Amino acid sequence: MNDQAQFLWGAATAPHQIEGNNVNSDWWAREGSMPGMERSGDAIDSYHRFDQDMRLLADAGLNAYRFGIEWARIEPVPGRFSLAELAHYRRMIDTALGLGLTPVVTLHHFTAPQWFAEEGGWLGENAVEHFARYVERATEILDGVPWVVTMNEPNMLAMMVTMERAMRSAPADAWQSPTVDNDPRPTLPPPAPEIGEILVEAHEAARKIVRARTGAKVGWSVANRAFVARPGGEEKLRELVHIWEDLYLEASRGDDFVGVQSYSSQWVGEDGIEPHPPHPDNTLVGTAYRPDALGLAVRHTWDVTGGVPILVTENGIATADDERRIAYTGEALRHLFQAADDGIDVRGYLHWSALDNYEWGHWEPTFGLIAVDRETFERHPKPSLAWLGDVARRGRP
Repeated sequence: MNDQAQFLWGAATAPHQIEGNNVNSDWWAREGSMPGMERSGDAIDSYHRFDQDMRLLADAGLNAYRFGIEWARIEPVPGRFSLAELAHYRRMIDTALGLGLTPVVTLHHFTAPQWFAEEGGWLGENAVEHFARYVERATEILDGVPWVVTMNEPNMLAMMVTMERAMRSAPADAWQSPTVDNDPRPTLPPPAPEIGEILVEAHEAARKIVRARTGAKVGWSVANRAFVARPGGEEKLRELVHIWEDLYLEASRGDDFVGVQSYSSQWVGEDGIEPHPPHPDNTLVGTAYRPDALGLAVRHTWDVTGGVPILVTENGIATADDERRIAYTGEALRHLFQAADDGIDVRGYLHWSALDNYEWGHWEPTFGLIAVDRETFERHPKPSLAWLGDVARRGRP
């Protein structure tokens, strides 16, 4: 375990899910064209209320906040950067620092400018160059930021691009949220490795820029599926875990840290990933109640990366029952600290999410430590926020 005085205890958010009116982004355009998608709209207006949100976290006893800066706001048209938006995100960084919250800044959290999408997105000829140009400009506001995540869950992003490519020939009502499992759908499609390789190239370009222009530790965060093989499914697991995770974890070997993001676990049989069967304990996004998944994910990440320091950048549960959130998180943390006691270098734990927010096409799933009235935007801290703050003060679950 890293020095407890430096251990990060906090919560995480993503700009599109909380800010509202991200009108220049590809996701905003998608929300207006896909049947079955709920719109983000004003979201929870954190664009204007970020200081209130941060203060709630700091007052509860947390010492870190992971948030993103939105490429679509900073570069609304190719090569034209908004000084006002850059200043806005700099104010967020200064606010966090002033409240004693260590800022963990994410440069890309699924969304991109609509112009980028129109040029082919991550499959476009100049995708990596466009991303690098944005990162170069974004680093101008990162003074004093000690942790930078280049991309959130590139494996999930690759899966989304894979889905979009497949949907071009599918009926319009075939849309599925990438983060919400619906009963008729057995599993998400595996991310195409050739898309993953493009994202690895983009990450490496961003890492080089961040290291050259800032003093921050740099890495990216990977969605950990915490696969477990059924008897006879071992070979299939090895195949799938490379496509889903290890391609991206192997790319982390040159990073300063790797972000682990874990929520649940899935069985792998001879025929592949087994869908979560209906069960009363399943979460609001259809996944199994598996707090042990965090320990599995951390141990797998440590093994594949060869010992790159780990920052848990997301872990949580979609539930309307806050007592269940506390129970889940407490058990997940016990598994995390058991891994740390076994010698794995864990630098922090950032809960997903700070607030109930827009869940990529849906509003029903609630992950937050803080509830939000979407009519008045009034914040209502849940008991889980105070509970996590108490854990942070003690330094252990």
